[in-house]
Amino acid sequence: MEENKVSSTTIGLAFVVVILAGLSTGIGAAAVFFPRLVRLASRRVLASALGISAGVMTYVSFVEIFIKSVDSFEEHLESRIEDEDQRSGMANLYATLSFFVGVAFNAFSDWLVRRLSNEQLHENGNSNIDPTVPRHQMLATGTSNDEGDVVVPHCIGCADDPVGELKEWQRRAEEELDGRRGKATVMLSPEEVSNGSSEVNKEQEDYDETRGNVVEDGTATKELREKRKLVRMGLQTAVAIALHNFPEGLATFVAFLDEPSIGIAFAIAIAIHNIPEGFCVSLPVYYATGNRPKAFLWGIFSGVTEPIGALIGWLFFRNGLNLVLYGVMFGIVAGMMVMISLRELLPTAFRYDPKDTIVTNSLIFGMAIMSLSLVLFRVI
Repeated sequence: MEENKVSSTTIGLAFVVVILAGLSTGIGAAAVFFPRLVRLASRRVLASALGISAGVMTYVSFVEIFIKSVDSFEEHLESRIEDEDQRSGMANLYATLSFFVGVAFNAFSDWLVRRLSNEQLHENGNSNIDPTVPRHQMLATGTSNDEGDVVVPHCIGCADDPVGELKEWQRRAEEELDGRRGKATVMLSPEEVSNGSSEVNKEQEDYDETRGNVVEDGTATKELREKRKLVRMGLQTAVAIALHNFPEGLATFVAFLDEPSIGIAFAIAIAIHNIPEGFCVSLPVYYATGNRPKAFLWGIFSGVTEPIGALIGWLFFRNGLNLVLYGVMFGIVAGMMVMISLRELLPTAFRYDPKDTIVTNSLIFGMAIMSLSLVLFRVI
């Protein structure tokens, strides 16, 4: 049959799985409330998480998703091409073309996202950017210029120097913990309390300045400044995050419609790499603004855009699973997922682990987990 109607229950479950995978960024974003976790963050743990995720995505894209694209085209061509070899060749051709359409689309969206991100760093003719501040420090602290404009990174792999970012976050977390300990251990005399001039308060104020949380004269001025920052960077950041994350939601949704086990496996892989992504999106916002709830919400937002991809998938398949459309979508999804693995996850993992003490092993481990899961799903 050329079309199969998808049940509303399956569609609803597919949306739930995509949303849960997207919300996993909140686990990483919650680090803004626990500076001890930031201080203890391990490069090897981040590298292994990215490697496992890349292994799962790459394996399932080639072994399952691309093959499903070929099978869909071949089934569609059964009544049109009698010769089996010719039919198989044409099906592979169409699937391959669809695959590289996905590759090209991902490359274009990545270019567009980076262009939007660069506009955040270089708007107003570069007049406000401090050339003495390294780019990784701008992104790590969420500020790009002397006015304290906030820059929200859109992904874990968008930094030029993720190791430098991690060290900067750990340094600031250590400062924050030291500040808390100092405030807790120093006893205030009655005179200091009455005069409001304790050294502890002065040290805390100095610490707030280093964190980018300088209190200005008058709340109205501060509120106006915050609104100006958000208006300037909000739309660009929202578009960048949505463009970056919606392919993952689309892939999970389409995979779940065909075979829930594969969709769940995709969702798990995406959730694994969404945790450090939420970590990397929320911390710069926190160190730029000193606002933990705002930073946490930005981390959540980086993942909740994935249902946009699921919505696009639903628009294509709401009337049924057409074999041609199915083949095209699976080919595109396979290409996008491979590009995310090769262009974002693995390069970032190797930056955290340049001597490859764990990345390759994690990649193979992810493939092994995926292959075992697929076997068990079919046997049980």
